[in-house]
Amino acid sequence: MMRYIKLVNFEINRFSKIYLTLLLITLLSQFAGVLIVTKSLLNSAKETMLQEKLTEAAYLSEYGGIDYTHIANTLWFLGPIALSAVALIFYLFLIWYRDWFGKNTFIYRLLMLPTSRLSIYLSKATAIFLMVLGLIAWQMILLPLENALFNSSVPESFLNMEMSTSSIAAANRVLMLIIPSTFTQFLLSYGIGLMVMSILFTAIMFERSFRMKGILLGLLYGGVAAALFLAPVFIMASGIFHFYTNELFGLLLTLGIIVTGLSIWLGSWLLKNRVTV
Repeated sequence: MMRYIKLVNFEINRFSKIYLTLLLITLLSQFAGVLIVTKSLLNSAKETMLQEKLTEAAYLSEYGGIDYTHIANTLWFLGPIALSAVALIFYLFLIWYRDWFGKNTFIYRLLMLPTSRLSIYLSKATAIFLMVLGLIAWQMILLPLENALFNSSVPESFLNMEMSTSSIAAANRVLMLIIPSTFTQFLLSYGIGLMVMSILFTAIMFERSFRMKGILLGLLYGGVAAALFLAPVFIMASGIFHFYTNELFGLLLTLGIIVTGLSIWLGSWLLKNRVTV
């Protein structure tokens, strides 16, 4: 267990500089967005009032006020989230291929450690999942602070409402996805994320085991795994059978667990029996 924890810590440390940079970019971009977009919106309102000779009350009656959704839908806010997502998706592959194509082919030493190769597999998966949760936690910390800054920067008469963190998340599709409002949504969002990661890891193990043939095997496995998981959705779409919401959730959850478990088992088996040093 201690070796597994050390491996997880090792993997996180290897990405720590880039990870901290992503956190800093998110902080700076979103806070800058609050100040810049808020100022732009207020200046635009004042300009409109001057051009159309409107009183403040008349302007608000015709155009309405502003709220935090005006910030949350901008590139200043969503850009760092997209950048972090792309960086972690890229790292899904880098976390393995860096060990093979680095200066000293570090994978040789890694696979010769006196520990189960399953621990190596799981440590890489755990490191990525913890970094995802860390980014989400960071966003949840920043959001109320940014909202407070926005509320303090906008005259009370121009505020539609003072939105809570949960209402901001509910009004933005991206935030709804990364900050689920219910435990069921959390299981679906992050369970699917874990499943996709395990499928990609297994596809990488196929490629490392069989090289060019492995690419085709990996793609084939990914297609079969996706088809198996989405089978209830396909059945409903075809009109063959109808599932109630709870039934569909239960089926997807069960199939997701099966696909994830199968992917981890197959990936670790390939790492142990087909990937050699």
